[in-house]
Amino acid sequence: MLYSKIEGEGKPLLILHGFLGMSDNWKTMGTQFAADGFQVHLLDLRNHGKSFHSDEFSYEIMAQDVFDYCQANNLEKINILGHSMGGKTAMLFAAKYPEKVEKLIVADIGPKFYPQHHQSILEGLNAVDFSLKPSRNEVEEIVSKYITDFGTRQFLLKSLYWQEPGQLAFRFNLAVFNVNMDEIGKPLPENAIFNKPTLFVRGGNSNYILDEDFETIKNHFPDSRIKTIPNAGHWLHAENPKSFYEITSSFLK
Repeated sequence: MLYSKIEGEGKPLLILHGFLGMSDNWKTMGTQFAADGFQVHLLDLRNHGKSFHSDEFSYEIMAQDVFDYCQANNLEKINILGHSMGGKTAMLFAAKYPEKVEKLIVADIGPKFYPQHHQSILEGLNAVDFSLKPSRNEVEEIVSKYITDFGTRQFLLKSLYWQEPGQLAFRFNLAVFNVNMDEIGKPLPENAIFNKPTLFVRGGNSNYILDEDFETIKNHFPDSRIKTIPNAGHWLHAENPKSFYEITSSFLK
């Protein structure tokens, strides 16, 4: 069963993080939605955060995990918000189980195929040899040789934890990502359609959703609208939380 943090009372809202992330990335936003009258479920997807590790890793199976989570928690009708990899999981979940979903929010990812673009990140993470029992600073030093962007590094190092005294590890399942990287970029199946209200939110400085993607989005999600958040890249909820919250909460009302 997926690990989750649940906050608030009211209509269930599931939030799915992106690749190499975890539920903690959405803690602040989750608290705001909870204050707005939602029962917020911040999920750790498989092979991420505190959820189980598995050799099986695909959008199909992650959507199934979310369905199993809903069944186990008696969630009949939900709203669902997903960012990046979590957004594609949310799209597939909504298309497969439309009876479960009232509204869908997708943050900065489209239904299309994305070529691999995490190579330098994975190189940096794989360069860390935990058998040498490095300190937190040493891990950051190694990773910084591959990942120059400070914000990206900080995000990744949130998944660093003390497995036991003196022994750090990553919470995510790097070994499985190394062999399943192609899964992350896979498109939504052509026949996947969700007819209920859907909101796509993109960062104005991000290139994940381009204007030419609008037609494909409409084909899969006929009742969708697309909003752009200025001065924000792919991490739009962290870079411009005020706009992100205003746009998403008004859509959910």
